[in-house]
Amino acid sequence: MRHTRQWILALAMVIIVGGVALIGLGIQDGRGGSGLLPSSLTIGGDTSSPRTATPRATSRGPSPEELAKAERARRAKKLDEALKQVAAEAPEFSVAVLNRRTGERYSYRGSAAYDTASIVKVQVLACLLLRAQDEDRELTPGERALAEPMIRRSDNDATSKLFEQLGGRIAVTRCNERLGLTETRVSAAWGLTTTTVDDQVTLLDALADTRSPLDADSRQTAFLMMSTVIESQQWGVPEVAERGEAATVKNGWDTRTADGGRWAVNSIGRVVSADDQTDVSIAVLSHGNPSMNAGIELVERVATLTRQHLKY
Repeated sequence: MRHTRQWILALAMVIIVGGVALIGLGIQDGRGGSGLLPSSLTIGGDTSSPRTATPRATSRGPSPEELAKAERARRAKKLDEALKQVAAEAPEFSVAVLNRRTGERYSYRGSAAYDTASIVKVQVLACLLLRAQDEDRELTPGERALAEPMIRRSDNDATSKLFEQLGGRIAVTRCNERLGLTETRVSAAWGLTTTTVDDQVTLLDALADTRSPLDADSRQTAFLMMSTVIESQQWGVPEVAERGEAATVKNGWDTRTADGGRWAVNSIGRVVSADDQTDVSIAVLSHGNPSMNAGIELVERVATLTRQHLKY
């Protein structure tokens, strides 16, 4: 019996020791597959988390909008460089472009002030149309008989009559505020009104935008008048129109004794296509030109450069 009890105790010790050994193997394995304990088990205060794969960083390229913005900035920079080259050998000028299709605005010396000369006649027309709207009527035959030659032939007498009928400098200044013009200073001698290219593309946009104070009939009236200017005044902005596109325009030109008899030559207008792929407002202002023809060449050269570089 004594030997039997000793044998039983020995067998029990073997079983206990073997079990502990098997548990130890399971802990050391830690791989989960062949071990006896799950690999996530912590022993003896070890609180480290199981090793997990670090997610690979994913890189996102620029969006189409970001690429388009970068391309527009590149084109604007190239245009800046081209215009600076022209400015190095030409009289003073400024230019602004508003692409209504893309919303892109560009200006070179946008806030520099120039005499309007006859481009102020577009302001007079816009104010005349606004007054008719306010009175809930169309232009009278007498108003139209003055407005059409004012725009199509740049008739000065017709302009003076309408300017006075509107209420002169004070009334046109108030009207300009409604149109969003902030840098235009109206003169009692209307041709000496000063403006900037930035203000002029704002005015042109008011003649096109559905959110403008001008209603659809007024905008259409202005478009028809400015797109039927007499042939001898079809210079400036129309020079950049391509086949199948239409252009509106109002030009201004004048000499001033205060400027040594040199010429101020300006051109404002829109270039549009029937398929709406092109809808661009352009304003080019200049002064100090030795002759009217030299001024026209400068204005057209500058306008052409905007199309070449901005790709509208």
